[in-house]
Amino acid sequence: MTLFRTVDPLVEPVTLAEAKAHLRIGHLSEDALIEGLIRAARQEVEKTTGQALIDQSWRLTLDDWPQGDVLYLNRTPVREVLSVTVFDADGAASIVDPAACQLDAHAQPARLAIASRPLPGRRLNGIEIDFRAGYGEAGTDVPDLLRRAILLLVAHWFEFRTSFGAEDQPVSLPAGYQRLVEGYRKPRL
Repeated sequence: MTLFRTVDPLVEPVTLAEAKAHLRIGHLSEDALIEGLIRAARQEVEKTTGQALIDQSWRLTLDDWPQGDVLYLNRTPVREVLSVTVFDADGAASIVDPAACQLDAHAQPARLAIASRPLPGRRLNGIEIDFRAGYGEAGTDVPDLLRRAILLLVAHWFEFRTSFGAEDQPVSLPAGYQRLVEGYRKPRL
């Protein structure tokens, strides 16, 4: 089972202006650094929580169907399943009828039940499930606690940027970060 992002988010959950206001910076000379810290902080929050903050597309590849009737999509919140594709031994793709798929997007993690599951012909990555996940298209759609966690990381990493080299970053996570993201962590299966 492999899960990877196929389309990155178009915007970040926190704007450059919001981060600069949080840092109390009025000049332009460190904008590129702050934008990089925002991107890195969003990625850290997504990794810690298993969430997709801004709308993005993902692909789950499987060698075979899991036992049981339910398949778990380990990235939340899932907005929609775009397609379920099964490959035969020659590599020809067939799309599973969307009417045969039932998504429970409210479950943590989201669950997908497929009524008729054709067997893949390829030994490796014979099944691909494409889906869209995220809270919405704008930063304001992201829960406030997760946005604050990003700002906290940005401020912490900005403050300690000269104490350690770039290869050592991120050095640490600030006090309070775990508390902000705790309610959004993905449950262990």
